[in-house]
Amino acid sequence: MNASDRTPADLLRSALAADPARPLVTFYDDATGERVELSVATFANWVAKTANLLQGELSASPGDRVALLLPAHWQTAVWLLACASVGVTAELGGDPADADYVVAGPEGLEAGLACSGDRIALSLAPLGRRFPAPPAGYADYAVEVPSQGDRFAPFVPVDPGALALVVDGTELTGIQLVERARTDAAELGLEAGSRVLSGRSYDTWAGVSAGLYAPLAAGGSVVLCRHLDQLGEEGLAKRVESERVTVRVPAAG
Repeated sequence: MNASDRTPADLLRSALAADPARPLVTFYDDATGERVELSVATFANWVAKTANLLQGELSASPGDRVALLLPAHWQTAVWLLACASVGVTAELGGDPADADYVVAGPEGLEAGLACSGDRIALSLAPLGRRFPAPPAGYADYAVEVPSQGDRFAPFVPVDPGALALVVDGTELTGIQLVERARTDAAELGLEAGSRVLSGRSYDTWAGVSAGLYAPLAAGGSVVLCRHLDQLGEEGLAKRVESERVTVRVPAAG
């Protein structure tokens, strides 16, 4: 990837310039049977629309904090890169009471009500379906995001030295995040075209790095699996083969 990349958004731009058609995130939910594959271009389009929602509709700006009460999921990955594109701090599992905005899945809706700012709800249902009705106190992401623009430009340039991510007590600026992602990618033996299978959650740096940032930094892609423990060894072996996985990340660590 481009050695001059200094933020997660830079990594995505480099991936888009290099090969927009290749897969970037392939997501499985083994509790529902869902499979979603997003090319770099499709993923970047979701990021642009979400960043426009953040910056335009929600008036988020650099220095704001967004609590992401979400599991490892392709839409969580989109939100992480959208936050990086705007320059706001993404806090995975952050305290809603201390956040300017909250983005919550079904399991985080009640806790998210502690946020006094705008709240966005994600159904996390297959195909990104809407809620039958928006949860009380929330706007439905699936309703709000489709009308957003397909291209994004920040109102002010993103500062690579500003806080970009908080997860499980780890705080990283954009520069630090990119450096750690590159280090992790090297330790995993990743290179351009690598396919990483990860069943780790997004509640630690190790999980979110293996499940997003390290493959992105290396020019690879991730097969992100939720509820992987429900698949079984035979099913896992078939997935590794069918998805042409080159690196399988241990379940914990």
